[in-house]
Amino acid sequence: MTELAQGLPDAGERAYVYAKACGIIGKSFVGSRIASLGALRSPGELDRLLFPQEHHELLGRELLVDLEKHIERRAVSQILSIINSYTDPPELFIRQIRVYEYSDLKTCLHHIAGGIDTVPSLCDIGRYRTINFEAFPNITAMLKGTEFAFILSRDLKALQPDSADFTPIETELDTRYYISLAESLEQLADDDRAVVQRILADEISLRNCVWALRLRTYFKKSAAETGEHLMNIKMHGDTAGDLTAAAWSSLYLPLDTRAQWKGWKWERFLNPDKSGEPWSLNPRHFQNAASQYLYRLAKNRFHSSPGELSTTFCYIKLKQFEEDLLTSIAEGLGMGMNSADVFELLEVSL
Repeated sequence: MTELAQGLPDAGERAYVYAKACGIIGKSFVGSRIASLGALRSPGELDRLLFPQEHHELLGRELLVDLEKHIERRAVSQILSIINSYTDPPELFIRQIRVYEYSDLKTCLHHIAGGIDTVPSLCDIGRYRTINFEAFPNITAMLKGTEFAFILSRDLKALQPDSADFTPIETELDTRYYISLAESLEQLADDDRAVVQRILADEISLRNCVWALRLRTYFKKSAAETGEHLMNIKMHGDTAGDLTAAAWSSLYLPLDTRAQWKGWKWERFLNPDKSGEPWSLNPRHFQNAASQYLYRLAKNRFHSSPGELSTTFCYIKLKQFEEDLLTSIAEGLGMGMNSADVFELLEVSL
């Protein structure tokens, strides 16, 4: 079936969008340009580097909050500039930008559960937003008629924010988000789908593992309890078990003996066993290492097939990685660390 018959962008539109994306990536802090972030010592230095024409002379916590919002707005603006370059953007990219809506919803739910009436800082994704955030804290008015209406049956006031009580809702939101991404793949041609599916399948598998490790380590959940929170998602050519298998197999491995993890699918992302020191599994180390792996996949694939829609998928991934990196650096600088220390903590190689 031809691209036009499928309603997908034609070769000319793809070439234009790819060229535009390359121009933005060339000025982004990914790849070799990450090294230019390695000598920062204060949030003010980062602010001036990122926003030389518009940085604000603020101090302390006020500067940090303003800087992090600037970083987010910059990423979203540059992602939208590419998505909106398509005459009819594929659903996959719309779903990718809507990850910010899911994040904002989680923040709102935590506020409502905690009895906080102050409107949280929200991300503007323009015409792709579906939630009526202006109605906050009226959760019914916010979610009525949206795909999130299932939350209206939950008693949020009975939940405790920032606790295991919120795990089921967050798991369900994550699962629905990834299901929507997987379903949007079905609208793509085989060539466009292959790269995206590889990255997305690994991401879902790793997210399941992160959930499993966090729940067992931080919330002391049993294997059976943890298994209830895994994302059971089917993808084209994959079975649901393929994307949960690594997490399931981790549930019965000890958290204090690294040797017994030998041969586990994602073993290479575990914190190392240092000679002479007792070992305990570090979920944060695993999450950071997994993030670096997914970043490298997206970076390597971005330039591999310029004519495929997967390049835009990878572009969005790279911009979101950059946003996470810059936000982490800002937070570290705000805590008195230097950027080199943050890179070491995040497992980032310069």
